[in-house]
Amino acid sequence: MDWAARRARLIEDLAERDRIDDERVLDALRSVPRHTFVPEERRDGAYDDRPLPIGQGQTISAPHMVAIMADLLDLAPDDRVLEIGTGCGYHAAVTAELVDAVYSVEYHAELAAQARQRLAELGYENVSVRNGDGRAGWADHAPYDRAYLTCAAESFPRAVVEQVRPGGLLLGPLGDRRQTLVRARRRADGGLDRERHGGVRFVAMQ
Repeated sequence: MDWAARRARLIEDLAERDRIDDERVLDALRSVPRHTFVPEERRDGAYDDRPLPIGQGQTISAPHMVAIMADLLDLAPDDRVLEIGTGCGYHAAVTAELVDAVYSVEYHAELAAQARQRLAELGYENVSVRNGDGRAGWADHAPYDRAYLTCAAESFPRAVVEQVRPGGLLLGPLGDRRQTLVRARRRADGGLDRERHGGVRFVAMQ
């Protein structure tokens, strides 16, 4: 299987849709071998632009959604980023191509262990993965410049908000049956200025 060629075609398709403003985001997707994050029995569809099951009732996000989220976060090379919901580690790897460090929290111990090993094997030394409750964030490495959820919640968890520096951005799918991708900038008083970026569908936070 010519994975590189299939990945190149996927990125070409994403670029033609003209939804991604930052070319660095497309370069990041070009650099990450998505097929290595997909279970063996699902790999034939690794470069289809859709989510795929990864076990434990979780999914790997569609490439276009990973790209849109990275673009909306306006990531800088020296950013420190908190990710809630590691899953298989693919989203963290794409983010890691764009920033200084990613700290990711995964609820399922098995997925956390698999993602940690996979990321290490691929050389992502700037990604740290912890098994735990994402609602608590990861206070040890706060403050973060950016934080994002890869799972849907009713609202941004208070602990996660508090771990983002004033002026920093949060992004995630909010809602239950009807979810909206929301970007929020944290104010100095701890409040959030929110923007809505369309309807989405993610697995629920656990």
